[in-house]
Amino acid sequence: MTSLTNLLTGWRWPVLALTASALILAAAHAFETFGGLPPCPLCLRQREVYWALIFMTATGLAIWRFVPKRRFLVALNVLIGLVFGVGVVVAAYHAGVEWQIFPPPTGCSAGGVNPLDVGDLSGGLDQPMKIAACNAAPFHFIGLSMAGWNGVISLILSGISFAAAALTFRSFQVK
Repeated sequence: MTSLTNLLTGWRWPVLALTASALILAAAHAFETFGGLPPCPLCLRQREVYWALIFMTATGLAIWRFVPKRRFLVALNVLIGLVFGVGVVVAAYHAGVEWQIFPPPTGCSAGGVNPLDVGDLSGGLDQPMKIAACNAAPFHFIGLSMAGWNGVISLILSGISFAAAALTFRSFQVK
């Protein structure tokens, strides 16, 4: 239990949360690039949560380096948990759209869109962009789509963040 406590106190959990976010983004981009799965607008919205968490956490760690206060680190862990919580909500909404529980937002229909109708450019910019439908999951794994798994992962990371905040509150000492 001591090694787990050490991982969740001090600067370690924010760094792990930042790393987890970067790995999740890398996996999403790998599915897009190598798996041929173009993201829908809600998939991109889920990625925005992780980008925001990366920038917020990196900024928080930089500030904490100069002002190593326990309260600041506790607040950073709580904020990390809240951002992961936003990820849970966005992923749950996307999964609900896939299961036809919620209506998809406008702009979530599949098809080719040519947002830059600039004529014949040598770089291929005149090719239509592929936009996936928000209500069509490309695959399911153990009954959950990618959005569903994103929600589960975000929920777990949110819970760990709040646990890290509680442990940091109780045990962190500035030397």
